[in-house]
Amino acid sequence: MGGVMSLTGEPDGPPQKVGIPVADMFAGLYGCIGVLAALRHREATGLGQQVDIGMLDTHVAWLANQGMNYLATGQNPTRLGNQHPNIVPYQQFATKDGFIILSIANDPTFVRFCENFGVAHLLADERFATNEARVANRAFVTDSLSPVLQAQPTSWWLERLEALKIGCGPINNLDQVFADPQVINRGMVIEMAHGSGTDIKLIANPVRLSETPVDYRLPPPMLGEHTMHVLTQRLGLDDAAIAALRARGVV
Repeated sequence: MGGVMSLTGEPDGPPQKVGIPVADMFAGLYGCIGVLAALRHREATGLGQQVDIGMLDTHVAWLANQGMNYLATGQNPTRLGNQHPNIVPYQQFATKDGFIILSIANDPTFVRFCENFGVAHLLADERFATNEARVANRAFVTDSLSPVLQAQPTSWWLERLEALKIGCGPINNLDQVFADPQVINRGMVIEMAHGSGTDIKLIANPVRLSETPVDYRLPPPMLGEHTMHVLTQRLGLDDAAIAALRARGVV
């Protein structure tokens, strides 16, 4: 409904969903931001207010630059796979042993790339001269650069591109993500004792507060593990009321 699937996928393929539940996650994040704004308003004025967050609204807000492209031109954007609608090259490229994202956001950076990686001759071609020209000749630019990137492995490219301050990054699968030194150093995986009798690994909260760090108090519960606590301590039900609920199959 929000249009994101229409933008996701290869140009000659069907619409595709994003690999994670973005509408659910962004509704929660926008809801948190709304609550914080309302609390700040209450602090300043003493007045409370309702915070209304719609999942469709957050999905539309997530359209970002693609939504603005449509509002500015009235034209529906086409699917571009892993490419950027307004910048070329800004996309996935295959390397000798994997894939990287190459992000060349302006003309001086493109010149730097060509001069350092043996393709300076491309700069004499008007189809490569400006970002506008590269966008207009997207397929030709991609076809011209692909063999260059495929000639060396991912690590070779990352080392040299980073040294030249050219935007890039590896495309990691999940075992590479959780083995990444930065992910490990940031403590993005935690372990907690679980009701099953074994320790389980969980993804950590990415928010790091210097004075009030996140306190991981409880692991995900077993089925029904907290039922009695909720019924007695939170709802104040006595044994007879709980027995009646059990008899009806409610709990």
